[in-house]
Amino acid sequence: MLNPFLLLGNQFDSYRNVELMTFGRREAGMKNLQGKVALVTGASKGIGASIARELAARGAAVAVNYSGSKAAAEKLVDEIKVAGGKAIAVQANLADSDSIGPLVRTVAGQLGPISILVNNAGVYEFSPIEAVTPAHYEKQFALNVLGLLLTTQAALEHFDAKGGSIINIGSVAAAGVAAGSVYAGTKGAVNSITVSLSKELGARQIRVNALNPGLIETEGVQAAGILGSDLHKQAIADTPLGRIGQPNDVASIAAFLASDDAAWVNGQLISASGGLRL
Repeated sequence: MLNPFLLLGNQFDSYRNVELMTFGRREAGMKNLQGKVALVTGASKGIGASIARELAARGAAVAVNYSGSKAAAEKLVDEIKVAGGKAIAVQANLADSDSIGPLVRTVAGQLGPISILVNNAGVYEFSPIEAVTPAHYEKQFALNVLGLLLTTQAALEHFDAKGGSIINIGSVAAAGVAAGSVYAGTKGAVNSITVSLSKELGARQIRVNALNPGLIETEGVQAAGILGSDLHKQAIADTPLGRIGQPNDVASIAAFLASDDAAWVNGQLISASGGLRL
């Protein structure tokens, strides 16, 4: 006759083993970027800073690129180091093509081959079609599109031979937004570039995906006076989850895309918008 207490004991041991295995996977997942080097552009504040912080928390050595916000970049690097991570701050204005090569060489020289590139640096200006000028166009395309392309080109010369992940930060505005034809055009280009590069670089085991946020509560959004405005209220009303996003909402998805957990995710345009569709 079977001993019911023996069965219960076996069930308990099985449950305990599963629990320990799950805990072990969870602990390992917290450091699933250990040994990887990440370059995050435009990372001194906002979405970029949150992504840099998250990648570092998961074990990556992170290069925090900034253009003019040196104090903010250095503060972020200090935060990462205090938390036990590894990071450096590197200045470069990616709208200036001559600064891109030195940026990437500095990162690779100090941290090693790059395995994660987050193309986050960007600028936005909204203007009705009557007010669009060559300068308005060139300012946004120079950084949002050409800067992204040339940074990717330079990074590939110093990429890990085993491959890695490129994450292009776009926007749901790529679908089109009133008084934002130029900005929307840059983000539409980012989507097209993402798909093209995913096909071109797949053979090198480099995955390329676009991460397209909706309205996110960043320093820039605050400074622009958007919080509390009609635009803010409309964004909340149009978002099924009933709020605008926070930088860490985007950072956690970026960390997933950077990791081997996303090894089969390539060439995707992923909205991080709480369901908002323009």
